[in-house]
Amino acid sequence: MSNLVNRTKSPLIVFTLSDSSGETAEAVSKAALAQFPQEHVQLYRLARVSSVDELNKIVSEISQEQGLIAYTLVRQDFKDALEKAAVSCGIPTIDLLGPLIAKVAQVTQISPLSQAGRLHLLDESYYKRIEAIDFAIRYDDGKNPNGLIEADVVLIGVSRTSKTPNCMYLAQHWGLKAANIPLVPAVEPSPKLFTLSEKKIVGLTIDPQILAGIRSTRANVLGLPQGTDYTDLYIIEEEVQSAKKIFKRLGCHIIDVSNKAIEETSGEIYLYLRK
Repeated sequence: MSNLVNRTKSPLIVFTLSDSSGETAEAVSKAALAQFPQEHVQLYRLARVSSVDELNKIVSEISQEQGLIAYTLVRQDFKDALEKAAVSCGIPTIDLLGPLIAKVAQVTQISPLSQAGRLHLLDESYYKRIEAIDFAIRYDDGKNPNGLIEADVVLIGVSRTSKTPNCMYLAQHWGLKAANIPLVPAVEPSPKLFTLSEKKIVGLTIDPQILAGIRSTRANVLGLPQGTDYTDLYIIEEEVQSAKKIFKRLGCHIIDVSNKAIEETSGEIYLYLRK
């Protein structure tokens, strides 16, 4: 903070103040300041405030600038000290978290914990999602069927029914360990598949004409010749019907992915698993 007094003055400096990393205050402030020309506003991040004395020193130095303090302090004694010091120095402030926390407390009738850094403690889900993404990569496209028992969900279907992107979406957004197995004509699926509970298997089906269009586009991108079994509508119809027979043998849940975005299909899978 000692270099604050030497900073070049600008029309307005928004100082983001936090008793944690300050990432939330900075992100919210950046979103707001994006609505103003850059030459009129600047952003300066002050994180990990650890005492009332430190707060007072910070406010004293900020008073020498044309500044505004946007803060995400959760400890009430810190907030009280900041507001008192800011008023005495004539510095405007805005509490970025307080109103929302107060409203949630009012609606739920639950007192807030007032613990700094709580967001990062709760963000263990981040590591769960990373682990799930790694799982989706390791068990993509039928790799190592022995790992299927660890999966939260196993997606099956013919080629180009969006198995892989749905596995990645389920992993990234909900931390679900999703594996997938392609169903290939005249090739019996791994016996491991039939040892799983039908409740964690989801069959992805699709309209054959739509699939033919998707595969034709894919073939063009890869420079593959048209008119092969991969793009032939009659062959594709047989593939889709063969896959449906396997779905029936497994007794698994079926989702039609025709004309559906990945987000929509993954949402259906997630809701099904929650049931």
